[in-house]
Amino acid sequence: MTRFFHHTRRHPSAILLLVQLLGVLLYPFIEDTEIGRTGLNVFGVIVLGMTIRTVHRTPGPTWISMALAVPIILLLALQTIFEMPGLLPWSSALEALFYFFAALSLIAYMMEDDQTTVDELYAAAATFTLLIWAFTHLFVMTQALQPGAFSEDGTIRTWSDLNHLSFALLTGTGMGSIVAVSSHARSLASIEMMAGLMYLAAVVTRLIGFTMPPRVAPAKKETERANTGQHD
Repeated sequence: MTRFFHHTRRHPSAILLLVQLLGVLLYPFIEDTEIGRTGLNVFGVIVLGMTIRTVHRTPGPTWISMALAVPIILLLALQTIFEMPGLLPWSSALEALFYFFAALSLIAYMMEDDQTTVDELYAAAATFTLLIWAFTHLFVMTQALQPGAFSEDGTIRTWSDLNHLSFALLTGTGMGSIVAVSSHARSLASIEMMAGLMYLAAVVTRLIGFTMPPRVAPAKKETERANTGQHD
């Protein structure tokens, strides 16, 4: 147990990643019940707290994430206690901003030096899920404003449906059975596909490059061999 808590202090990005993946597995079991929807909001607050803790280790100002988290928690509490669905677009928009800011903070953390550490590898995966969460909340906001945005027959998609769509778009594996129908939904889907490609090309590729040993130019190699022969 002591080693576990030590690991959480050293690698908060790993814990954030695990918590988010746990949410992916748990949401389908609880999202269709009234108690489950309350549980989703509580779980969302837990993820907010874990994200703030992770951002604290990055160059991103922690106060910005906290300033966004406070109204989010308030809006989630109002929706849970007083059943105010009209607040859903506002809370989802703020949550999208929160996760986008956290993702940018982690990217700045990974790019601030020319070495790749174990925590930065965890951060790369956690940033990917943060981007997925951010676009999922944008999809939730869009559906709340346009109920038929992701279904031709007006079916309201669940959180898991829209999260699955976000995973598919950011990884470039296709949209599956969930499609963006309205023009606004398609615009967001297009932006997420481009964001996924840019993240892999600009961030992940650079991190992988840091893990490779430096290459020595052929001319430099010959000079080193000649100098070694002279010393012998």
